[in-house]
This record gives sequence, C-alpha cells and structure tokens, in this order.
Amino acid sequence: MQPTTTREREQLAQASDTLAQLERQFNGEPRRAERDESRAVVTARGLSRTYGKGGAKVHALRDVDIDITQGRLTAIMGPSGSGKSTLMHILAGLDQPTGGRVGIDGVEITRLKEKKLTQLRRDKIGFIFQSFNLLATLTADENIVLPLSLARRRADEAWRRTVIEAVGLTDRLTHRPAELSGGQQQRVAVARALITRPAVLFADEPTGNLDSRTGGEVLDLLRRSVDEFGQTVIMVTHDAGAASIADRVVFLKDGRIVLDQDRMSRDEIYDTIKNLETAPAADERSAR
Repeated sequence: MQPTTTREREQLAQASDTLAQLERQFNGEPRRAERDESRAVVTARGLSRTYGKGGAKVHALRDVDIDITQGRLTAIMGPSGSGKSTLMHILAGLDQPTGGRVGIDGVEITRLKEKKLTQLRRDKIGFIFQSFNLLATLTADENIVLPLSLARRRADEAWRRTVIEAVGLTDRLTHRPAELSGGQQQRVAVARALITRPAVLFADEPTGNLDSRTGGEVLDLLRRSVDEFGQTVIMVTHDAGAASIADRVVFLKDGRIVLDQDRMSRDEIYDTIKNLETAPAADERSAR
C-alpha cells in the first residue's frame, strides 16, 4: 500500500467529517450549534427606569450597561426590589426605559414602533414564565408551535421532533394543560420558547412554581439548550441553586449592577445575596 500524502490525509479527514454530518442529519440527531461567545446578542447602554413623580419617584434602574454574549446562560439576581425583573422586561422589549437604549441581535429596539417591536419579539425572543402561560384549549403540541402558527410559519419537522424529544414530551402531545403536571406544563413552555430558534430566551423565575425535583429537571433543560443547541438564555431568579447552573451571574442592588461574575457555586451565590441584603442602600451610604 502506498503511503498517503498530507493532502490526501486532509481530504480523507474532510470526507469523514462530511459523512458524519450526513449520518447525523439522516438519523435526525441535532448537530452541536456553532457559537461565538465574543458576539453580544443583547446590549444595553445607560438604562434607567423611574416610576412615579416627585417624592413618590422610584428609581428601578440607574444607568445600567450590560452585554449578553451568544451561547451562554446568564442569571440575573438581587434582593427584592433590586431591579432584576425591570431589567429583564426592558431587555426583552416588554417595557420601555426612561433613558438609554437596548439592542437585540443587532437591532435597536428602544425606538421601534409597537408593530415592529411585536414582530421582533415573535421572531427573535423566546419567553418562559413562572406561571407557564399556556392556552387551556390547545393541546401540548399546539401550544408548542403556537408562535409559528401566529407568524403563519410552518414548523421545521426535524427541529420540532428534536425539541419535543429534548423536553421529554413525545407521549404527552395530545394532552391539554389541565391534564399535565406543573413540570410537564413548564416543559411545554420551554419547547414553545425554543421552537422558533430565538436569538435569546428569557426565563422569568422558571422554577418558581415547581418542587425542587421538577425544578431541577427544567433547569437541566435550560442548560442543555445552551450546551447542545447554542441557545442564549437570560434567567431572572432568586434561587441560588438555579443560578449556580449559569455561566455568568449578574447581581443588582438599588437598580445598579454591583457584581458581575463567571460561574459561582450555590454557597457563593447565597453568601453574596445575603451580604447584599444586609448592606446599606446606595442612598443611605451617600447620605453619611
């Protein structure tokens, strides 16, 4: 047998990779998504949000800058009233900032008209809520493909099967929400959020209405969506255990980002929150 040249070895390797890709497609197995962790999918600059007037004015956010990079799970935490939910709602285009700007996948959303904003949310954003928000009259399958139905788009059947298998709902597709457990309903919500392959998925206290075991299963799904599908996830949570699965944890207090750190353990997160809750407010410190 003649020895192969370097070029022939490269060609053989390339052919082998191509064959492997075709086999995965033929077998219906999802390819690990390519991701660029240097690319910011969500950007915010100078975000502020105030409610009320005069002496009743509340500063929910104060000059917040943040970038959310592709293919990572970011947890947003903070004491009650820190501004974490307000930040998520503004980043997702569900609320307007008093000042500053937000961009999603290269589009500045703070100046969009309502019709264009609705279209962008439908095409580029997935949502998972604490209360599931499923339509009671629809089956699990119909709830999953609802965003596509509203956009008058057909589901990619291979992707639909991949998502349904990933969330473990193959034998529950004809059931309506009332016939599903809380964990199964949240699995439907996760599948619904993934079905459009959004640029970013927002999860608002996704385990808040679930027991610890079921909540852990939902967190595993979110982690898998990042690791296997390259999904970008922003999760607001008060649970240190939930935040410990994140690649990055952002802490807010008094409407400001006070700590932004890569992966942290449950105990580290718990201690940080405890310290933030007992630390004096910014207004109190400035008054001293």
